[in-house]
Amino acid sequence: MRDCVVVTCEHGGNRVPRRYARLFRGWQRRLASHRGFDFGALLMAREIARFFQAPLVASTVTRLLVDLNRSAAHRDVHSPASRRASRQELDGLLRRHHRPYRAQVEELVATAVGRGRRVIHISSHSFTPRLHGEVRRADVGLLYDPARPGERSLGARWRAAFERAAPELRVRRNYPYLGKLDGLTSHLRLRHPPEAYVGIELELNQALVIGTKSRWTRLRATVIESLRCTVAAKPWPDGFSVHLFGPNPR
Repeated sequence: MRDCVVVTCEHGGNRVPRRYARLFRGWQRRLASHRGFDFGALLMAREIARFFQAPLVASTVTRLLVDLNRSAAHRDVHSPASRRASRQELDGLLRRHHRPYRAQVEELVATAVGRGRRVIHISSHSFTPRLHGEVRRADVGLLYDPARPGERSLGARWRAAFERAAPELRVRRNYPYLGKLDGLTSHLRLRHPPEAYVGIELELNQALVIGTKSRWTRLRATVIESLRCTVAAKPWPDGFSVHLFGPNPR
């Protein structure tokens, strides 16, 4: 079974659609922080997709409105700000943003699997260096479900490739979160067997993202080079392209 890459970015921006602006009065600082979006995740996703000629599905709507990396029934799919909306508006958020996003990703994965391909899904994220007073002791996290052999193998090989390319980076598996928790990759694992779907959440430390430009550039290059050494990417057929849920931020 040949491999192909699919790239997603669930927390690519902090945009608030105008119809929901009233819910976020006084939330400007939180919208601009790591709570509002994942710094650098969208640029990283775009560069991976470009290099591997892979489809990209990304959102620029803030996670504080609706979290696309949470299942619709999860308690944190809406933040305290968005939960001030009416039940009808909350249902509308899922209908306009959550379901279309996931449906697009599901279609890409299902189409590839139907063509006899094994999908390697890279979900691009970043994490704050300190949370609740605890310092995160990693530069890169690779999250996956260790019960799935393909994910366990790819995670180990990708970490080894990082060590060869940039031994100074602290690369940890299933840190700062566990890859088997509620999320888009976990949702797709329920739909596809281990031999057809490999889901990895890439987590980059935001201290590197917002540090010096040269260090951030090197990190992105290292991610791509290490992934190139880990998987054999195949071009997608014509007709697959970038699907950006929101305006293209500069």
